This record gives sequence, structure tokens and C-alpha cells, in this order.
Amino acid sequence: MVAQGFTVDLDKPLVFQVGHLGESYQEWVHQPIVSREGPRFFASEFWEFLTRTVWWAIPLIWLPVVLWSISKSIRMGLALPKVALLIAVGILVWTLLEYTLHRFLFHIETKSYWGNTMHYLLHGCHHKHPMDGLRLVFPPAGTAILSVGFWKLLGLASTPAATPALFGGGMLGYVMYDVTHYYLHHGHPSTEMPRQLKRYHMNHHFRIQDKGFGITSSLWDRVFGTLPPSEAPQNKR
Repeated sequence: MVAQGFTVDLDKPLVFQVGHLGESYQEWVHQPIVSREGPRFFASEFWEFLTRTVWWAIPLIWLPVVLWSISKSIRMGLALPKVALLIAVGILVWTLLEYTLHRFLFHIETKSYWGNTMHYLLHGCHHKHPMDGLRLVFPPAGTAILSVGFWKLLGLASTPAATPALFGGGMLGYVMYDVTHYYLHHGHPSTEMPRQLKRYHMNHHFRIQDKGFGITSSLWDRVFGTLPPSEAPQNKR
């Protein structure tokens, strides 16, 4: 926790402290503190409020957007089978985006003051305090901003009638991701498939943090060779 004589005080707002760790930040942030009570980020009540989101806000806010988007493609004349296919493609696109962001952005290595600070806000806080239930899902304001770019990118790759259904599928994938992520940390699965998914994600947090970047599935970890060793297929002799 010390870089050039600096020690993080966990009893004070953390965001503007962690940058001072310099090259020691990566080691510090990947030593999780397992407690349900999250740390304070900012001294300001306003900024502190913006960092906290209850999990149920995600489906409450974004499922109506999903339904509106899908219905827009239907109103524009697309047949239901094609709409269903576009939704499935949108979900698949999201899973690839989920993997890519997690691997290449959320786990980028930083050592500068502002690099460490931004990484902590983006994802480092989740690895340091993995049971912080109010910082497990993405704040809706941030999602709204990013979704505009997502819509525009889909619009460049598809027709005006297909874009809303693709967007709706992608946003449905996002809702599934955030709700699943919360459940993997705070739920108690009673069947084998969610148990395996929970073990897979906890392995990423507590054992091998540079592998296992998928949240809703291990599909893209298998495709791109980032399965944790315990999950990798064994060669038969």
C-alpha cells in the first residue's frame, strides 16, 4: 500500500488518494478487501451520490428502452423472425463488447496519478472492494452517454429499420450483464449452471485476475485464449 512513503487511508475518501500510489497501484488494487460496506469515494455528497446505483435501477430504466427499440423496428415493417434474429445478433455483439471492454480497458495497467485515479473510478474500485453492492452496476448517466455512440455505430453498419432492433438486443445484453454481475457477487445459486458461472467470476477476482474476462459466459475467453488454467480444455494423450 506504500509508494514513495505514501499510504492510502481507507477511512478517508479514496479517489484522489489512489493516484499517489504510482507504480504500486496495480498491486494495491488487486488485493481485495472483502466487505459488504463500500468505501467513500468523494468528500462531496453530490459526487458521492453519483457513484452509487442500486442494481434494480438497471432493468427499471433500460428495459423500457429495449422494448421501445424493438417495437420501432416492427413498426418500420420488419417481420418478427428477422427482428428476433437481430435481437440475438445484438446480444452477441454486446457479449463481445463486454469481453473487450473488460479485458482491454478495465484491466489496463496504469501508474500515473490521473491514470490510477481514472482506472480506480472505472474498475479498480470493484476489484479492491468486490462486495460493494452499490458500485457493481454502471451508473445510468454513463450508460446513457455511451448508448448514443452505440446507436450511431450500429446505424453505420445496418439499415434504418434494423438499427433499433440491433440496439434493443445490445441493450438487453447489457441489462443481462449488469444484473448477472450483481447476482454473481451477492446471489446464492442453487443450480449447477449459475454456480459454475459464479465460481468462474470469483476465480477472476481472487485467483487469476488477468484471465476469465467474460461475465455472462466464457464464450469469448474460449475464442481468444484467456480461459483460466483450471477452465482450459485438457489435452488428451
